[in-house]
Amino acid sequence: MPSRSVLGDGDHTSVAMFVLRGLLDQAELQLILFPVFLGTYLITLIWNLGLIILIRMDSHLQTPMYFFLSFLSFIDICYSSSISPKMLSDFLKAEKTISFIACATQYFVMAWMSASECCLLAAMAYDRYVAIGSPLQYSAIMAPSLCWRMVAGVYGSGFFSSFVQTVACFNLYYCGPNVIHHFFCDIPQIIPLSCSDPFISQLVLFLAALFVGFGSFLVILLSYVFIAVSILKVASFEGRVKAFKTGGSHLVAVTLFYGTCLSVYMHHSSQHSTKQDKVLSVVYTILIPMVSPLIYSLRNTEIKEALKRVLKKAAHLPEKA
Repeated sequence: MPSRSVLGDGDHTSVAMFVLRGLLDQAELQLILFPVFLGTYLITLIWNLGLIILIRMDSHLQTPMYFFLSFLSFIDICYSSSISPKMLSDFLKAEKTISFIACATQYFVMAWMSASECCLLAAMAYDRYVAIGSPLQYSAIMAPSLCWRMVAGVYGSGFFSSFVQTVACFNLYYCGPNVIHHFFCDIPQIIPLSCSDPFISQLVLFLAALFVGFGSFLVILLSYVFIAVSILKVASFEGRVKAFKTGGSHLVAVTLFYGTCLSVYMHHSSQHSTKQDKVLSVVYTILIPMVSPLIYSLRNTEIKEALKRVLKKAAHLPEKA
């Protein structure tokens, strides 16, 4: 049913609903995948929320690295929550629809969290560079005031980038075609449905990707170049290994995030790669937020020790009571 465009020209009418094709076409497989993705989403919430609580509770984790890590977990919770609940409900529906406003809102939140994660990964790369390159001045350089300003800049940059992209995309005139060949509102799938010239919108998206995505990646790349130089200056082999481990988890997270995103959006126009794009999209929208806490925690002795201390305190509470 047509309706007035919320973000567009008041003299035009546009579609009120978009139709999502979903992850799979087979209804039987969707019912099988429902408990799998429900479990994945619940694990994502539990692990990331647990990591945030652990960092806040343990005084030994009150450092810039874990400060940033707690905000990364919060981003992963919001990012996953912008997609998973809708996808889970669609698994149980024959007709998968989403309203124009809901679609715009979903993309806005997803783009905000995605851009914020790019910027936060860059901030974390700089933090690792300071920790490895200038360990004696680390506390003075990465002061709490600077960390808070960096986080504010991360969320502010992500918000502005997402707002501009959302307005540019959903301000277009959508006159009829409304089928999105995906399981969420993805810009490369939405813009081709427009009946107006998408040049300005595509230019805005390109500039946002250039400044936020590539800009953050450039900061990360330069940080690791300087980290590599600093590691090579370390005399002992044990010292080099310890320095590498300091940034190893972050490097794995960056590789997963940027690798899957680039794999999807560098060739999204190829029709034969639609299924492959959906699989890769599952990786960076569903799986990465789930495994991110594990990447930073599994081989991290500080987090393991902090967890032991918190569990020990919790075990003593009933005795004191």
